[in-house]
Amino acid sequence: MQATARQDDERNQIVAAAVGKVYKTRKSTFEALRDIHLTIGKNEFLTLLGPSGCGKSTLLRILAGLEEPTSGELLLEGRPIVGAGADRGMVFQGYTLFPWLTVRQNIEYGPKLGGVPLLERRRISDYYLKMIRLEPFANAFPKELSGGMKQRVAIARALANKPKVLLMDEPFGALDAQTKLEMQELLLEVWAKEKTTVVFITHDIEEAVFLSQRVCVMAASPGRIVSEHPVELPAERTEETRALPGFIELKRRLSALLKH
Repeated sequence: MQATARQDDERNQIVAAAVGKVYKTRKSTFEALRDIHLTIGKNEFLTLLGPSGCGKSTLLRILAGLEEPTSGELLLEGRPIVGAGADRGMVFQGYTLFPWLTVRQNIEYGPKLGGVPLLERRRISDYYLKMIRLEPFANAFPKELSGGMKQRVAIARALANKPKVLLMDEPFGALDAQTKLEMQELLLEVWAKEKTTVVFITHDIEEAVFLSQRVCVMAASPGRIVSEHPVELPAERTEETRALPGFIELKRRLSALLKH
């Protein structure tokens, strides 16, 4: 399988070949993932869709280098993923901002750790503040922001390191319905400008169809990918996109799959 992974990497940014994850305790063994085969192209927006407990977050943590697979091989641009790195940014459902830092300081945190000079850090934060439309809140602290605003800052902070891959673990799951819709549209605007590869996790079928270029459906016990679906919709997505026949049909098919 190793040879296949390295051959596929010539065409893809991320390649997972026969990846598995088993958790063992003194009393039990739990197989979280089994035989995951996945290729993700450069600049692709891919969503992992599935119910709670199907291993979506485990797979994302392995991609992030926060956990190691028990079996198989995982490559990023031809090199094994070993540990966390600045080439992968991560956004969680919880906002994970530093409460003692301002919005600007949160965005500049990664570049500062990387030794980027002050003037360049300021240019970076100015760019992302404008992109996420929070310029008036540059000097605000997280406690002064709404949930949607905090998540915008979290996305900007992840992108400020110029990662090759942005990993997003149900980032809008805690938001109210209207804010969630607004954040989905903003994320697509940001992705269109940055062209960073995105791996997005959700159990929300409509969110998966609206955001993605491709949806991989996962099932549980053990966690595995059971089907893949290209999203054949216009690249520019708006609220009207949700009423298109192709959107409604794919949403129906994915709903039927998850029920089974």
